[in-house]
Amino acid sequence: MLSHIPLFPLGLVVYPHENLNLHIFEPRYRQLINEAIEGKTTFGVPLFINNKLKGYGTEMEVMSIDKKYEDGRMDLRSRGIRIFRIVDFQNPFRDKLYAGGEVEWLPNEDYDEEINPELTRLVQKLYDIMKVNVSLDTTDGHPFSFKIAHKIGLGIHEEYELLTIETERARQQKVIDHLYRIIPTLIEIERTKEIIKMNGHFKNLDPLNF
Repeated sequence: MLSHIPLFPLGLVVYPHENLNLHIFEPRYRQLINEAIEGKTTFGVPLFINNKLKGYGTEMEVMSIDKKYEDGRMDLRSRGIRIFRIVDFQNPFRDKLYAGGEVEWLPNEDYDEEINPELTRLVQKLYDIMKVNVSLDTTDGHPFSFKIAHKIGLGIHEEYELLTIETERARQQKVIDHLYRIIPTLIEIERTKEIIKMNGHFKNLDPLNF
């Protein structure tokens, strides 16, 4: 099924169910947001990087307006809903100031997909190495891969690739592969940091028996 929606390109990847705070100041996006509020409609956030618009994005809904300024600027809270692929991009969109396009919705919700135990083990190992305390909520039914995607060291191109994968099982496997690649590197970095800290100090070394 194809739909026409306003588009708000940004230099970041947004996932379904993710909260995104925005400061709106450009006239075209003030128009977009005001119309979304008045008409209770949604808008799309595709990734714009290296002066190129990527083909996938996330539909967003306005949750609240935290502040309105006298000059028309505003601070708002929005939330991701579902993923789309751009079929036809229009800039400007019809008679508007902002861009828009015809989009195709992706079947990107896998609420029944179980979380791979290996994934949670690796994520916890990553946080242990980094000495950070991050809560892993696995009870709300939202795709786990999306919930942790910004918290595991993915580059923006990898975050975008994750957005385009249509099944939660495949997304979890991609994250697992990523963690297997970076965890050994992080372990070596932490080991090197400890060696640097010990530089110039006496060390107690156990004698080796030959």
